[in-house]
Amino acid sequence: MAKIGTAVREVIDTCEWVAIATVGPDGPHLSATWGDYIRALGVEDDRVLIPAGGLRQTEANLQTNPRIELLLASRQVQRAQGAGQGCVLSGTATLDAAGPDFDKVKARFPWARAALVVTVERAATQL
Repeated sequence: MAKIGTAVREVIDTCEWVAIATVGPDGPHLSATWGDYIRALGVEDDRVLIPAGGLRQTEANLQTNPRIELLLASRQVQRAQGAGQGCVLSGTATLDAAGPDFDKVKARFPWARAALVVTVERAATQL
């Protein structure tokens, strides 16, 4: 069964930016990336690749707690109440500096130091 359904994929296909949330010893941490970056790498039903240039605190947090959430939104997507739809992708992640995922990210984004590999366990609309 696909984790990323049609409504969520529509948001992914039109969002401008993506918020990345992790938790570390000091509490929640937010970072972000551009929607174009994840679209350039392709989104599977249960995996999202994100190029990491920085994301140092995100990396540190993932080493002790692999849980992650991505928050996306697009005003271009219609919902029953009007324009604008959001979604959240929840799961686990690693920051890989070697291997096939890193190679794919590095080929498209030469500045990337690693690939943020998100395994999606749950995808839902919000708003």
